[in-house]
Amino acid sequence: MNELLAIAERIADQSHDGEQVEAFVTRGSSVSVKAYEGEVESFTAATSAGVGVRVILDGRTGFAHAGSLDDDVLAETLAEARDNRSFAEPDEWAGLSEPDDGTPIVHDNWDDAVASTPTADKVQMAIDLEARVRSLDDRITGVRTATYGDSSGEIALATSTGIRATDRGTGAYLSVSAMAKDGDDTQIAGGYDINFGPGPLSIDKAADDAVSRVLQLIGATQPKSDKVTIVLEPRMAGSIVSILVGMLNGERVLKGRTPFADRVGEQIASGLLTVSDDPTNARSFGATSVDSEGQTCAARTLVGGGVLQSFLHNTYTGRRSGEGTTANAVRGYASTPGVGAHAVIVEPGEGDLESIISSVDNGLLVTSMSGLHSGVNAISGDFSVGVGGLMIRDGNLAEPIREATIASTVQKMLNDIVAVGADTEWQPGGSGPVTLAICDVAMSGA
Repeated sequence: MNELLAIAERIADQSHDGEQVEAFVTRGSSVSVKAYEGEVESFTAATSAGVGVRVILDGRTGFAHAGSLDDDVLAETLAEARDNRSFAEPDEWAGLSEPDDGTPIVHDNWDDAVASTPTADKVQMAIDLEARVRSLDDRITGVRTATYGDSSGEIALATSTGIRATDRGTGAYLSVSAMAKDGDDTQIAGGYDINFGPGPLSIDKAADDAVSRVLQLIGATQPKSDKVTIVLEPRMAGSIVSILVGMLNGERVLKGRTPFADRVGEQIASGLLTVSDDPTNARSFGATSVDSEGQTCAARTLVGGGVLQSFLHNTYTGRRSGEGTTANAVRGYASTPGVGAHAVIVEPGEGDLESIISSVDNGLLVTSMSGLHSGVNAISGDFSVGVGGLMIRDGNLAEPIREATIASTVQKMLNDIVAVGADTEWQPGGSGPVTLAICDVAMSGA
């Protein structure tokens, strides 16, 4: 990372009088292996590097980026950013971050095994994963994809305002999609395992996850329409919570494109729900010491006991709103900083998936959702998505269902949360959701 920081510093140090210059430099690599019928279906290995440069003068911002770290390209990128600034409209809120006085909690979620593990071993993991899934049950008729993947990334940031920051991380995963058939009924479901490196990955865990999920769906039919309590296992609950957090984005707030604008301090959810963005938690795959503008990250409660506590801001939205940055700038080298959460965590409550199911008389365990992007209106909160899963009757799992739709609003669903589990499950994006139960949800079926 020292090499990247030296590049960023060279660019930032070329600022002219009154001019602010920022350089964001990245380097990364990735591997993906897909197996099919005991052979390698595809293999991809890629490396990348790039730089993004911002130049701000008299309220005008110029930006340019390049996918190379060659000296001549770096000089051209800075010159292009300066040229682009001359065409920009002035903005009184434009300006780079200033150094803060925070003490970063350093995370080094880097596993050297991502780079040192032989390619042949990575290929074998994908092949073995497919074979393991096929061996677990006679009803498994095929494996659509069996994948091993990993990635590594490093960033460095330097600004003429005095910020110097670096970060790095690695990740590895196994993912598989299994197909099962019983008579004329065919079902498909997936499973996975993730970690910071390949060593701890478990073929058995990923395979068992996929097979157990697909077998429980065999015989699924369309249910009758009803009002039910939905139980969301952690990975499904994570989708709902991410929708909520997306509505707390400072850019949406400033544009009035969220139902929660101007509601800080108000009750917006059940008192059982507490949600934070905590990139200081080393267990999260989104853990980081600083955001992409070099601001010190810290745990921040967004919803506490159902009460809206805070929005997410980068330097620009924080300055414009008067609330200041919350160190939630996110970006790649090819873009200017946006706003986003790093590690969304739901504070654990009581019980696990099984105990929460046992408390439900008439409900649905949701194991899949479709249409989240098109079925959720982030401005009004209207919510209508396709679901699959298992009915719950008198506290027990019953028949599997498919082709159902649940409809409500995000606001109502948040207020109708009746149970929050203690079973945190860390997700690939860095979130840590738990099981949630939500009452009085309209389920449309046959």
